[in-house]
Amino acid sequence: MPSYTAPTKDMQFVLHEVLNVTETGIPGYDDLDPGFTAAVLDEAAKLATGVLAPLNPVGDAEGCRLENGVVRTPTGFRAAFDKVREGGWTALDCDPEFGGQGLPYLISTAVGEMFSAANMAFNMYQGLTHGAYNAIHAHGSDAQKATYLPKMVSCEWGGTMNLTEPHCGTDLGLIRTRAEPQADGSYRITGQKIWISAGEHDMVENIIHLVLARIPGGPEGVKGISLFIVPKILVNDDGSLGERNSLSCGGLEQKMGIHGNATCVMNYDGAVGYIVGEEHKGIRAMFTMMNEARLGVGLQGYAQAEVAYQNALGFARDRLQGRDVTGARNPDGPADPIIVHPDVRRNLMQQKSFVEGARAFTFWGASLIDAAHRKGDAEAEAMISLLTPVIKGFLTDKGFETTVLAQQTLGGSGFTREWGLEQFVRDARITMIYEGTNGIQSLDLVGRKLAQNGGKAIMAFFDMVKTFIQENARQDEDFDRDFLEPLKKASKDLQAAGMYFMQNGMKNPNNALSGSYDFMHLFGHVCLGLMWARMARAAREALARGASDAGFYETKLATGRYYMARQMPATALHLARIETGADTVMALEAHQF
Repeated sequence: MPSYTAPTKDMQFVLHEVLNVTETGIPGYDDLDPGFTAAVLDEAAKLATGVLAPLNPVGDAEGCRLENGVVRTPTGFRAAFDKVREGGWTALDCDPEFGGQGLPYLISTAVGEMFSAANMAFNMYQGLTHGAYNAIHAHGSDAQKATYLPKMVSCEWGGTMNLTEPHCGTDLGLIRTRAEPQADGSYRITGQKIWISAGEHDMVENIIHLVLARIPGGPEGVKGISLFIVPKILVNDDGSLGERNSLSCGGLEQKMGIHGNATCVMNYDGAVGYIVGEEHKGIRAMFTMMNEARLGVGLQGYAQAEVAYQNALGFARDRLQGRDVTGARNPDGPADPIIVHPDVRRNLMQQKSFVEGARAFTFWGASLIDAAHRKGDAEAEAMISLLTPVIKGFLTDKGFETTVLAQQTLGGSGFTREWGLEQFVRDARITMIYEGTNGIQSLDLVGRKLAQNGGKAIMAFFDMVKTFIQENARQDEDFDRDFLEPLKKASKDLQAAGMYFMQNGMKNPNNALSGSYDFMHLFGHVCLGLMWARMARAAREALARGASDAGFYETKLATGRYYMARQMPATALHLARIETGADTVMALEAHQF
């Protein structure tokens, strides 16, 4: 059976030595001293390793069952969900007015990584509820907030997002679900939604569905879509539960992975719904939920990579096969452990360097969200808007790739269910698809985000990288060579790619769009390179002041050097592909494929 150990030491390093959270000036961050964050993370780690991780293979093997309209979750899930609720883990960063603890989103992100790595399918139940909470909190009326949010914060009630229909996915303008106005101000919702995560299950008293639908007579396309609260069970004026609404789960998807999460077909047959915000403004409200979900999916990508790496590392240390070409390392045994072999080391270093860089990148992104929401920082808001498709797209592509590398480390054992690696591969695969496929993320990045506000966000990013390099240059020859020079070169590749789009995208938009996926990956490498340079600086400073755990910081530097030397050169490849333009991509007519 696979195992999981929460990487709390590395999380503390990122929080306090890389991000220096207590010095940021973000409201609430001055309370995040090392003692406090250690207490929170250590308790979350106990729950993740002791309760959630053992249920991960159970959920995968059993899956969910639909019985007489009720979805039964796997053995142990309900008891575990009770523990999560009782510990207040669902309320970490929620508004205290509705029963939340009011902690920064950054802390919720760190805890979310542990829970997702331990049991991704399980954590999705509370994750979807948190997203629905955010949408209602941002766009709902005072009465709606008072009615629904306290129970959603505690996860006594669940929450979902209902976008996709059988005939449309990304193109929401094709939605057909109807919302008929009623005399009492409510609406009757009729239609079918598919792929609804946590759409029906037995761990909560009620489920609050957020449903996109059209009010008759509204504008065509996305401009005519509204958002509705559609409770599974209607809520009386006094807050008690009333009648069952006219909605049902019509079936469960049989999926490649995340078997422990119920992915439902939801049928709405004149169900009572209540509009959120204004008529025909539903897309804006729903995207409050979608943007958080995309950051959460990026986290899922590297969290699965983390747990897969841990198990690959354990196997590589124990598995005896072959001899070290430079001399036996286990002379009293029949063979050496496979970790002595250079190709296994390459494999493990690639996994380790990605996971640690991705964690720093995601935590930085979470701190930008906190700066935007708690401080009203417009520049932070613009920066995280730019980075969201990179976090979602790059981290899930590389996260899946890393789980495959971990599986490869085990050889034939990785292909069997006994060792658990094949589940991590299957679970990680969905992250590249849902909440907007990664191709859509790259189109969003190049087609929308780069040009927003005259390109201010991307220019601010380039200035940030340039300033970091200037402030840290010529202090140490090794640091310049190993970290700053690769970062500088990669940043120039990113700028060259942006310049190519400007010069060639206007006359032929396909020149930009055909290179969008490569641009997303190029951007991702630069972001992780920046994170590794910042981590290396922190590690050097710790060693200079005589830190007691010198081995941790020396390992951090060696891992960073690997990423800069072996992964960052990929930016040149991505640039070369971008600069070929659209001709080779679009060379065939549709009938020629």
